[in-house]
Amino acid sequence: MTKLSVNINKLATLRNARGGNNPDLLKTTKLIEQFGADGITVHPRPDQRHIRYSDVSALKKIITTELNIEGNCREQQFVDLVLATKPTQVTLVPDTIGQLTSDHGWDTVTHQEYLKKMVSIFKEQGIRVSLFVDPMEEMIRAAKETGTDRVELYTEQYATLYQAGEKEKAIAPYYQAALVAKELALSLNAGHDLDHNNLRYFHGQIPWIKEVSIGHALVCDALLWGLENTIQLYKRELQV
Repeated sequence: MTKLSVNINKLATLRNARGGNNPDLLKTTKLIEQFGADGITVHPRPDQRHIRYSDVSALKKIITTELNIEGNCREQQFVDLVLATKPTQVTLVPDTIGQLTSDHGWDTVTHQEYLKKMVSIFKEQGIRVSLFVDPMEEMIRAAKETGTDRVELYTEQYATLYQAGEKEKAIAPYYQAALVAKELALSLNAGHDLDHNNLRYFHGQIPWIKEVSIGHALVCDALLWGLENTIQLYKRELQV
């Protein structure tokens, strides 16, 4: 079964917009789990414009499913945070300082030795590691050589083409990348711009995906349909 990990960055953005603690991030996270989410994802950034470093430690204490921390391992503060928190999974993303949102995967060929080192650091602490990658066979094969447990396919291109009505063209590189990962016994995650419109088709074509991480679209939908109903809707899209 493919797990749904809910990215709560946008909830933290809403809280930070007015100061204080509304919405209460810990209370809402507990509800998200109660409503059926299989995990919680956070992506702290150096400017702490949404999830703060202090949030992560507090969340680890109350999460009963899985905690996935995304971020750039070139930032020592991020590395220290992950090692101190020991989440279920760390997803390594090649963001730059001040980046609005993730927009590309690792070049696992060029950065292979560096990634081997970082993957090893986290795995030695019992933390599952996933590398954020574009759907390219070369990058998948090189990712395998780093020792990572999983790769997360960056799905913005899929979402864009799907919305344009080109779903077969949209899924093609992801399906091929997923076959390569399967051949290599490399577990697979996916995330970025997946939503209730495009998720069912994506999962139907690649049903062996372990986890999808969804935040922005799910929170936006929750404004219309309610948080519990929206989480259940997304869960149903994964029951193909």
